[in-house]
Amino acid sequence: MRLLSRSSLLLGSAASALFLSPVSVQAASDPELIALRHEMESMRGEIRRLQSRVAKYEHANVNPASENPHKHTPHHLRVAGPNEPQPVFNEPAPVRTGPRTVAESRVTVPEGPAMSWKDFKAASAKEESVHVGGIQIGFPNGRPTIASDDKAYAFSIGLLAQEDFGGFMGVGPSKSGGNFNNFTQNARRLRLYFSWRYKDWVVNVTPDFGSSTFDGSASLFEANINYTGLRHTTLTVGYFQPRMEEESAERSGAFEFLERPAIVDIVRNIASGVGRFSVGGEHYEKRWLVGGYFTGQKVGDRNKDNTITDSQTGAVVRAVGRPYVSKDIDVFMGAGATAAFKVNNGSKGRRYTASSNTEIPLGETNLLTSGVLSDVSQIWAVGPQLALRWKRFLLKSEYYHIGVQQGASVENPSVLRSFGFDGWYVAANYTLLGNPRIYSEKIGAFTAPGVTYDFDPAHNHWGALELSGRWSVTNLHDGDTGNQQTVWESGVNWYPNRHFRFMLDYQHFIVSRDPNSKATVNLLGTTGNAVVGRVQAAF
Repeated sequence: MRLLSRSSLLLGSAASALFLSPVSVQAASDPELIALRHEMESMRGEIRRLQSRVAKYEHANVNPASENPHKHTPHHLRVAGPNEPQPVFNEPAPVRTGPRTVAESRVTVPEGPAMSWKDFKAASAKEESVHVGGIQIGFPNGRPTIASDDKAYAFSIGLLAQEDFGGFMGVGPSKSGGNFNNFTQNARRLRLYFSWRYKDWVVNVTPDFGSSTFDGSASLFEANINYTGLRHTTLTVGYFQPRMEEESAERSGAFEFLERPAIVDIVRNIASGVGRFSVGGEHYEKRWLVGGYFTGQKVGDRNKDNTITDSQTGAVVRAVGRPYVSKDIDVFMGAGATAAFKVNNGSKGRRYTASSNTEIPLGETNLLTSGVLSDVSQIWAVGPQLALRWKRFLLKSEYYHIGVQQGASVENPSVLRSFGFDGWYVAANYTLLGNPRIYSEKIGAFTAPGVTYDFDPAHNHWGALELSGRWSVTNLHDGDTGNQQTVWESGVNWYPNRHFRFMLDYQHFIVSRDPNSKATVNLLGTTGNAVVGRVQAAF
């Protein structure tokens, strides 16, 4: 008690010594002295409150036991009340792994449309973040993001990594030729998504270190500027991938199979595809979506062929809707069209070749081909898109007709010929575990399943699991050129969480003979089988 009394006396003495300074008698007109006086008054108040607390503590501890310091006084633990301060230890906060809502459970797809500033602020507000000197560091939608506190400025980095491995079996007859490895690997997509934002203006630059044939080289997936200030609308200019097919609109991180059907791959490369110069936009509502783009050459076209003197121009349009929607049923209908008004004109003139692999991206020889078509004046394609979801089951199909118009050549000025090709696919999907594939109004397509709980066998949580089957036919035969390919494919996809996926596909393909007399492979037609797996990470 004596010690506490001395503490109180000492505090009082200190206050007296402090406030009897000669500063108090200086002229009151000096602004610095006025500010100092206010600060000293504040300190005096703090000292008075501290003296009051010390006096209260001395009064509360006056008891017989205090007169005898050697006498043992029992101590009792008391549980803190709900409104009292709780001890905080340096332990990491638990990571939330479920249950998630249907919207929160969707598997991460890094190639979604650019978010508006409003949506970006809403997504950032839902995630935990760290604030340092006016900067917010967080992970909205799982993507590392640095943003200003008002979210006006932001920079983020995303990732899509897909590694494929597998091989071909029973490819024949023996005279078919071509490259069909028994076992090989390919880094299909290794994309780093760099995104800069100022409010509703977004710049995307995405290098790709993967390949659909042989990995080991780098390319540019996109480099574009987007404006998102209009309601449910994204306007884009730059190197971009316009999407006119439902399969492409799903995005490559959400495909049911390793790759698109061959007919979709051929159609999308007429006037869209990866890294195509584009000017246009998309607008969506809950029940419909429309989009249109004017397009030009692909990035690197003139680097590959420096003899190009007149670059390609074209256009892509798409319109889709949902005429009937209920909890268990979703009916989807739409159409897409694309056209190359003129193709690149190089040293060999305006030439076009439609070609694709067997829907397995391991660098195998392309057996499906239209042959080289010269003196091409324009190319176009159009077709319907249909889908039906019933609870966990999804059935979808697309059909496209391709028209190629030749112009008059120097050798045959009176010859005008047109070619017609077509193709289709039918795909079925069933989700065994997790939330089923559902329609995404922002992209106008059905996206990947949802993971309600992350993989955790100890608590009987297994992620999401889906089964798929597909039949596709692409017919590039017309007259004395081109051939046809049919592919039957089945697959299983497992998602242990929202960011990782493991895929396994089996396919049987049948390709008719190449009628070109100069062909060196596929002289008699080719059949074969393939088993390929993929591991994927997306952020």
